[in-house]
Amino acid sequence: MGTTTHIGLTPIPPGQVTLTDRRTQRSWSVDLAPFHLGTLPVTQDQYAQVTGERPSTAQGDGRLPVETVSWRDAVLFCNSLSQQEELTPAYDFDAQGEPVLRDPSADGYRLPTEAEWEYACRAGTSGPRYGPLDDIAWHRGNSGERPHEPGGRRPNPWGLHDMLGNVWEWCWDLYDPEVYGTYRVLRGGGWFDEHWSCRASVRRRSHPTFRVDDVGFRVARSTTG
Repeated sequence: MGTTTHIGLTPIPPGQVTLTDRRTQRSWSVDLAPFHLGTLPVTQDQYAQVTGERPSTAQGDGRLPVETVSWRDAVLFCNSLSQQEELTPAYDFDAQGEPVLRDPSADGYRLPTEAEWEYACRAGTSGPRYGPLDDIAWHRGNSGERPHEPGGRRPNPWGLHDMLGNVWEWCWDLYDPEVYGTYRVLRGGGWFDEHWSCRASVRRRSHPTFRVDDVGFRVARSTTG
């Protein structure tokens, strides 16, 4: 494994976002400090450079988004990349071996919170999407039922690509611990999803060990200094 993995990051300004959950009809607002978010989802080549593994179902093009990775896989990737770049890892592990956030201000890589994810996805827009769906996303209607190289669709106003469609993206947060225990949040919709799942507000949940061929992730870093 080399130490030359390059993850392009986009600076995200501070602000506020209101999240909604259709299941519970609940809404809540979150104030956000500035942070950096991956301009693209992590690719198969990037994942292999850091971990030495190629878990994805779609084979043959390392520029495709990595998929068939669990939430725990994504957390371990973040720590490994941080160590390669001599940054402070964002995560520790408790006595049961479960990841815990070491320090929200650590300069290492981490998963975005779902508030950060939705705020960055919307990029100052107020509708369900930041543009016409076929222009911005690979979804069931235009993907040919397969993932595509990130960056091929129009970015949002802050320059982030594939925030909707292509692959679902793991976020750090628990979905609803009182009802679903350790299940974590997924955002964004994927290449196999109908148009109604590819919206900025849509929340999906899954077990942190779940792996499937339309789920990947992108990384974040806290702004320090």
